[in-house]
Amino acid sequence: MRKIFTPLTKEVIKELKVGEEVFLEGRIYTARDRTHKKLIELWKKKEKLPFSLRNEVIYYCGPNIKNKKLGSCGPTSSLRMDKFLEEMLREGVIATIGKGRRAFWVKEMLKKYHGVYFLTYGGCGAYLREKVKSFKLVGFPELGAEAIYEFYVEEFPLIVGIDCYGRDIYAEHSGSMQNEKCPLEAPPEVESPQAKDPPLAEKL
Repeated sequence: MRKIFTPLTKEVIKELKVGEEVFLEGRIYTARDRTHKKLIELWKKKEKLPFSLRNEVIYYCGPNIKNKKLGSCGPTSSLRMDKFLEEMLREGVIATIGKGRRAFWVKEMLKKYHGVYFLTYGGCGAYLREKVKSFKLVGFPELGAEAIYEFYVEEFPLIVGIDCYGRDIYAEHSGSMQNEKCPLEAPPEVESPQAKDPPLAEKL
C-alpha cells in the first residue's frame, strides 16, 4: 500500500482512484458539525481563521481527550457535514476523511473543486489513536471535543471513497446510491488490533 503525504497536491489527488487503499502521513485537522458552523460564520464576517485551510485535510472526528491525553479518535458520519462541504472546498480544503456514504451531489462538488473523500475505519477509534503521533489544540477551545485539533499521523489507513472524477465507492459496489445494502456500510465491532493491521476494506 502506497503512502501519500500532506499537504496533498493536485497532482497526487488526480492520481488517486476510487477504492484505492493508502496510508496518509502528515498533518490533518479535526472538525465536526459545530466547528464547521463556526468556520463558516468567520468567513461570512471576513474574520481571520486560526489557520489556513488551503490544501489541508479535514478529519470528521471529535477526539476523546482527558487530562491532556488523547484517547479514542474514530471518524464520525460524513453525511452530517455535507451541507458545509462546498464552502470548505471553496476555501481550499482538498480532502475530507470520515465514514459512510455521502449525499448524491457530493461527487459533483468534488469534481468541481478537484477534491477527494477518504474513508477510514468505523468502530476502531483506539486503533486509529495509535496512528496519531502528536496532537495539539489549534482553534475554538470553547467547543470542547469539537474544538479543532491538529494531528500528526503516520500510516493512517484510508480508502478512496470518492475520487476527484466523481467516482463513488458505494455506487461502484452497490450499483446505485439508492441501494439498501453496501458492503462498506456495516462495520463489525472491532477492538484495537494488536498483531497486524487488518485489511482496510473489510473494516469500513
